[in-house]
Amino acid sequence: MAMATNENLPPNVIKQLAKELKNLDETPPEGIKVGVNDDNFSIIYADIEGPAGTPYENGVFRMKLILSHDFPQSPPKGYFLTKIFHPNIATNGEICVNALKKDWNPSLGLRHVLIVIRCLLIEPFPESALNEQAGKMLLENYDEYARHARLYTGIHALKPKPKLKTGAISESTAALNVDQTNTSAKCVDQKNAVSGAAPQPLPSPLAPKPENGQDHPAAMPSLAETGVSGSTAAPATLKKEAGLNKVPADKKKIDARKKSLKRL
Repeated sequence: MAMATNENLPPNVIKQLAKELKNLDETPPEGIKVGVNDDNFSIIYADIEGPAGTPYENGVFRMKLILSHDFPQSPPKGYFLTKIFHPNIATNGEICVNALKKDWNPSLGLRHVLIVIRCLLIEPFPESALNEQAGKMLLENYDEYARHARLYTGIHALKPKPKLKTGAISESTAALNVDQTNTSAKCVDQKNAVSGAAPQPLPSPLAPKPENGQDHPAAMPSLAETGVSGSTAAPATLKKEAGLNKVPADKKKIDARKKSLKRL
């Protein structure tokens, strides 16, 4: 089948799309990066980062939106190109979300559609499942669902490009409550902003134990810690080694604090 070209879309739609895509490129929504073929605006690609606190964390998922010739009167069709275990995403990648079906409105832009799809990773809707196994599992045994979803994320998802702020050292010291409050707050803000109540993140067996009886928020496990994919074994070792270099200094501080508390 021949690929659709920009000729399939009316000039006014192409003009509007070009404006939207420029805006998405200059000010991308959180966790979403958009790409497009200049010769064919009818297929929009996006890389979506798995939101923090979900089984999709530490993975990047590629998807595409296919615009019909009568867009924006008809909604785009959405497909995940990266394999993902999710109730509302079929095994062929098709996405089931109301924004692309009954709630579609020609005035909704691509930004709205992409944010709604990322929200779906935070809060799935098992009642309208395209992947029945995932929907049933989510309703009956969240732990098992999260384990499956994390496994798929580790095997199939692209790895996020490392950001300067979150190197191996800051990840390993998160357990010692360094920079932890900011990360947790950001995750909560994001959930509240885009989807209201969301399923609670699965507690990690590696979550840090509360120190001195205080209840600290648990650090989110990284792929390296959960060890879901064999291919991450080498980086995991490096991360742990990088983390170990930092621990003795902080351990001394904690020991000193304990001693001063004993004196009281």
